[in-house]
Amino acid sequence: MSTVKFKNNGMRYDLQIIASWIEPGSRVLDLGCGEGELLYHLKTHKQVIGTGVEREESKAVRCIEKGLPVLQGDINIEVKDYPDNSFDYVILSQTLQQVYQPEELIRSLLRIGKRGIVSFPNFSHWKIRLQLALTGYAPHSRQLPYHWYNTPNIRVITIKDFKKFSKKGAFKILKEVAINTNSRDKRGNIVNFLPNARATYGIFLIGKK
Repeated sequence: MSTVKFKNNGMRYDLQIIASWIEPGSRVLDLGCGEGELLYHLKTHKQVIGTGVEREESKAVRCIEKGLPVLQGDINIEVKDYPDNSFDYVILSQTLQQVYQPEELIRSLLRIGKRGIVSFPNFSHWKIRLQLALTGYAPHSRQLPYHWYNTPNIRVITIKDFKKFSKKGAFKILKEVAINTNSRDKRGNIVNFLPNARATYGIFLIGKK
């Protein structure tokens, strides 16, 4: 396990890694951008031409208050309106597990973007496995804070699942990082040994086959 330090320690650790992959001046679309934490950083520090889509009205309003061009709407619908190759990067951060048709969304992502960046909580982390085995209840953790009856997560994804999915899907993995986070996900480490069991999140840079 290796530690990677970033200057912007106030931002979520997975977003810090994603930001490090973005080239300055790029055209970026952030799908499910939340309150615009990543977009704001990229516009401020990397001068990207960035826009976002966020479903929750309160979060979209918060983005607009920061001066970010963000559209409130359903990402599955909004991506259909963008022309091919409109962006250099399309980001889907901690949202894939909430999508009804992930394969279709990833195809759209790589239609409108030259590259895609996808991250998600790893449901195969050892603490999740142990909690389910010992208690018999659906896992509940900092990365998975909801209960089974109110969770927005409709899919259980592991790092191994996504890598297997890439082999049958219409995309290839260009870069991947598994991380283990702490301090409310603000800090973390890169996990190289047994990532499917020891990482809390997987992050992937993907491209067309």
